[in-house]
Parts: sequence; C-alpha cells; structure tokens
Amino acid sequence: MSSVSYFKNAKNFVANSPTFNTYVSGADALQFLYEHSATGAMHDSEERFPPPMCHPGTREAIVVRIVDWYGYRTGPGKPIMWVHAPAGFGKTAIAGTVSKMLEEIAGLDFSPLGATFFFWRTSPERNSPVRFIITIAYQLAMSIPELAPHVENAVKRNPMILRKALEIQLVKLIVEPFKAIGELEGIPNRLVIIDGLDECINSERESRVEKKYAEDQEKVQVRVLGLIHTLQSHHLPLSFLILSRPEPWIEKCIRSWPSEDAVEVVDLYEIGDHMNDVEKYIRAELTRVSSSIEPQVGGEKWPTEDIVRRFVWKTNGHMLYASTAIQHIDDPYDDPRKRLEDILGSHSNTHPGAVLEHSTTFSSLFELYRQILRSCPASQRSVLVEVLEDISVATIDRHFNANAGLRRALTTLDSVSGRAPGCGSRAIRGLHGVLHLSKATNATNTASYTGWLDPFIHSSFVEFLMNPTLSLEFAIDVGRGRRRLLRHCIKCISAITSESEKEVEEDHFQYALLAFRPLWVKGWWSDDELRLHEAEYVGMVKMLLVVDLTTCFIKVFTRRETCLTPTHISCRRLGFSYIAPKPIGPINCNFGEDVLVLVEQAFYHVQSSLKAALLSLLDQFRRNQMSGYWWSPEFPEGLEFYLLWLCEPKTNPIRWESDEIVNALRKLRHEREKVFFEQLICDFQHYPSSPWPQSMYSILYSIGADDIT
Repeated sequence: MSSVSYFKNAKNFVANSPTFNTYVSGADALQFLYEHSATGAMHDSEERFPPPMCHPGTREAIVVRIVDWYGYRTGPGKPIMWVHAPAGFGKTAIAGTVSKMLEEIAGLDFSPLGATFFFWRTSPERNSPVRFIITIAYQLAMSIPELAPHVENAVKRNPMILRKALEIQLVKLIVEPFKAIGELEGIPNRLVIIDGLDECINSERESRVEKKYAEDQEKVQVRVLGLIHTLQSHHLPLSFLILSRPEPWIEKCIRSWPSEDAVEVVDLYEIGDHMNDVEKYIRAELTRVSSSIEPQVGGEKWPTEDIVRRFVWKTNGHMLYASTAIQHIDDPYDDPRKRLEDILGSHSNTHPGAVLEHSTTFSSLFELYRQILRSCPASQRSVLVEVLEDISVATIDRHFNANAGLRRALTTLDSVSGRAPGCGSRAIRGLHGVLHLSKATNATNTASYTGWLDPFIHSSFVEFLMNPTLSLEFAIDVGRGRRRLLRHCIKCISAITSESEKEVEEDHFQYALLAFRPLWVKGWWSDDELRLHEAEYVGMVKMLLVVDLTTCFIKVFTRRETCLTPTHISCRRLGFSYIAPKPIGPINCNFGEDVLVLVEQAFYHVQSSLKAALLSLLDQFRRNQMSGYWWSPEFPEGLEFYLLWLCEPKTNPIRWESDEIVNALRKLRHEREKVFFEQLICDFQHYPSSPWPQSMYSILYSIGADDIT
C-alpha cells in the first residue's frame, strides 16, 4: 500500500479531536487483510514447516470419522465437531492430515478446505484471538471466489475494522459478506479447522494489573467458542472442526449451547486402537534407524520383538512420547540402541526421568508439562503440589479401586487432609492434558474390582513431577506426601470411638482406617527416613498411642465393601509382615532411651489392640451376635498376622498352646461353626503373606484336633 504524507510543510498546526479515514484501494484490500493475518497459524505456513502429520496407516479411524462427518458436498448434519483428547495424542497431526487430505481431493471444482487456524501457546500471533477472525476471513475470501469481492468491499469501506472488537469483525468480514452474495444454496460447504484451542491463552486486553496466562486463558478460549457458535447460528455454508484438550471450561461452554444438534463431540481417546497405531509408527521408525547403524557382531537383529513390545508398552498409546523418544535415540553421535535401553530402563539403575534430564529432544515434552501446570493460578500452586502428591501416593500405593473415580478419590483425600470441599478438584482443574479427569465420575458404589485407580495419562508425567530439576516449582516428594497423609489419617481415626457408627461409614473414615497402616510402613520403613525426620516420627508415635485401635481394628474387620477398596484380592493392608521386629518401624536407628520406650509402648498398643479386637469379634460370633460371612478381607489377614506372631519365639515368649485367640478359635470350631472356620482358614491360606513356618501348621492342626480325632 502506498504511503501518503498529510499536511506537508505545515507549521504550528494543532488538530483538536481529529478523525482520519484510511483509504485502501480495491487492489490492496485483500493484501491489507493478509498483512494483518496470523499467517503462521495457517496449516501450510512456513512457520509450521514441516507440519505434524499422522504416520501412514495410523489414526485412520478418526480421520475417516471426521471426513465422513464433514461430507464436503452437502455439509454435515451437525455443523460443529469437537475432537478432544489429552496432551500428546496427536490432535494437531490429525488436523494437519485432514487439511492435506481435503486439499488433495481430485475432481472437484472448489476447495473443501475453507480456512485453518492452529493456535500455539508460545507464538505471540497464535496464542491470542486478536488475529483469529482476520485470518479466517482472509482464507475464506481466497477459497470462496464468490465471497472475495464482498470481503474486499468491507475492508475498503472501513479499514479500521481490523482494529475493532472481534465480534464486530466477525459480522463485517464474514457474516455480511456472505449475506451480500444473496442465495447461498449453491455454494458448497467449506470446512474451517481450528486446532489447539487450549493453546489460546492471551487476550491482549487492557488490564490495570499484570495479567497471568492462567487467569486469562479460560475467558479467552470461551470467547473464541462464542465466535464460532455465532457464525454457526447464521447458517452459513461453513462447518467447524475444533480440536483441543478436554478442558472443563471448554466442555462446559460447548455443552451449554442451546441446540443439541449443533455439535458432535468426539473423544479421541476412545476412537481407534492407539496402541496399534503407536506400534506401527515405532516399528517403521526403528527399522529406519536400524538401517543407519552398524550391526552387532554375533548379536540379535535390532530391534528385537522384546524391545518393540517394551517400547510400545512404555508409550501407553501416547504418540507424542513415541515420536519424542524416536527423535532422542536418532542421534548420529551416539548409539541408538543404548539410548533406547536407557529410556526403557532395563540396563540401568538410573531412573528414566534422570536419564532424560539433559535430553534436548525431551525438553519440549517437559516444557509442555510445565505449561500445563502453569495453567494453575500462582496463588493455588502450593495446593496443586500437595494434591498431586496425594494423587501420586494413592496411585503408587494402590489406595483406590478404579471404580471410585478420581473425583470421589479427591473428595475423600480433601476430607482426610482437612482441605475445603472441592479444593482438590479445583486445584487440578486445568490438568485435563495429563490427568484423566473427564472420566472421573461414578454414580455407583459397586465393590467389584476393575483395577487400581491410575489417573495419570502417561508415566512420563509422574517421572517429570518426581524430578525437581525438570518440574521446578511443581516438583513433588512422594515420601513427604506419605507422611502428610499418614499424619492426617491418624488424626482422623483418633476421632473414632466405640460409639461411632454412622460417621465411620463415610468415605474419609473408611480411607483413613485402611490407609494409615500401609502408609506407616512405607513412610517409616526406611532407616534414612527415620533419621531425617525423627521428630515427625516421634510425634506420630505419640499420636498413635492415644488412638482407640481396638475399635479401629473392629471397624476395619467388619467394614462394608465399596468401590473405594477392592474386594477380590488379598488386601495386605495391615502394612507389616509378621517377621518384622516392630510393626511401627525398624529398630536399627540409634534412638535415645526415651524414644525407644515410646516405640515399645506403641508396639504393645498395636499388638494388644489387635488381640482385643479379634477376641471381641470371635466371641460375638460364638454367641450368635453376628452371622453369615461378616468379615472383611482384613479380618483373616489380621488373624493370620497374630498367629504368625505367635510362631516367633524371639518376639513372643508366650506359648501358643495357652494363647487366648487359639483357645477361642478351638472353642468356636468345636461348639458352633465348622463351616465358618474352614472358610476363614481358606481366606487367609489362599493368599499367604509369606511362606508359613511349620509351627503355623501346628497351630492350625491344634485348632482342628478335636474333630480330627
């Protein structure tokens, strides 16, 4: 566009409230629009070269689903499709593949691809919606010849439209030009592809305070959705394919639109065989890599089937991880075989996260994780780290059945930890890219076992969190998380008394009763942990001494089964083996005499409480106060532990022949219930905690000797 000099040679000139009209000629109008577009956001831009594309033979199911929905000649029944998936599942590659496929369709007299916009978090012109409408309008003018002159006229009439609000731009640059065509029936439907909506994080609006992306992104992403919905409401010959992570505000906005026929929602996680797609990609890429390396003399052909299998398993269907790993091992200055083995962790004692700590290739994946975590407002990040520690401990230590769902697990952990209701869910609200949040609801309370709850989409995220060098301010400490949860669990069960009935049925009490014992063992079994945190350990021992453990054991042994706890497995949740010298921690540390006295008191408290609980329940059953299969999986486990403790002469000077529990079992079997005894023995014999000593069989024989003889 030519430049014009106004008021040449003017002196002492003052303009009060002037209005200047910028004139753009017809020839320059589309060029003017182009110059204000985010050209790097287009699917074929130099900025994105080479664009991510699906590997041949992969993601075919979702690509076919999208193309079938679009139906470029007549248009789809639902004008908008939202494809969502966590980070790293290839959404951008799918958008690029669909774009290329539509461009290359032969035999058409029009281009089915109307426009594309690929948002990108780190690009100033692509992480904001400021150029969104301008870019879409320019591409539509290029792909729809009938539209071009009307877009030109809109720019010529008012070039300042490019500085107006997006909602005004939408009307002036797209809606009105379409309406100016007149009859739209003869215009073929075009597809507009918007990828990475969750990467749109900056509104660039005026603010009196410094803005943070975390506070800005929800509003700006919902605003873009509003623009798309407005375009759809005008019934233009346009369809919209939106791809993003399943952020809760995006899902809420889309599902709030009044017309149920407007949007087709597709969960990419459920479409196609991700593991098979990743395997195809891995086999092809490893074959390519192997062709450039020297074969090992006398060795197997690389890669072996075992390597491929382990690599595929490691990815968990996560295409981004697979492609990043391939880039990492494909290094001309190192041995790809060694690099891959380091990632898989088979020939190294080093944690995989430490192996990749200095990997330039993996730095992009780790930066992606940091960006997702930074979506949490700074004021909430300490809570976020605490909640992530809770989730990590519960996942690693297998505290919840998958049926519980993450939201119910978080509600339970909030209650145990003393956080405000809903605090955990709010803290991780923006982490749909790395956690399974959208599937985390379960209205049932079924106790059927469906696996352990594991909400992490990929194990590399957990490795990232556990490495402070990588995760920085978001680093978690699993040991710290265990100790914190343990302290809260002990505090929770300290409120349980023999009068507690209804309250104990609540999820957080059930969790605290079951989790405090394995948390204690894993939290304090290491001598190093005890030395580093002796004061904290002593404090917990003192807390344990005032807990009514007899009542707690009874509640555990007779608890109901819910989806919080699996039922079909042997719940080794007492947390300690009978061969351990002390069930509340090791005794190898050089504690002072006062601490050793506390430890002895706590040991006796646990042991005597367990015995009292077992005697009480056996007596109640013998006197017909309990009937049927009343015990939980922990009851035979507790009984087994106690009997095995009797087998240890070093820790138990009492002869088992005169023990009260043994006599109670003898009396029960002889007087009342042979079936009960056989079922009980079967329960703890089926999953023994360790090989039984001969004396254990002697005890069991003694209990059944009356009937045998």
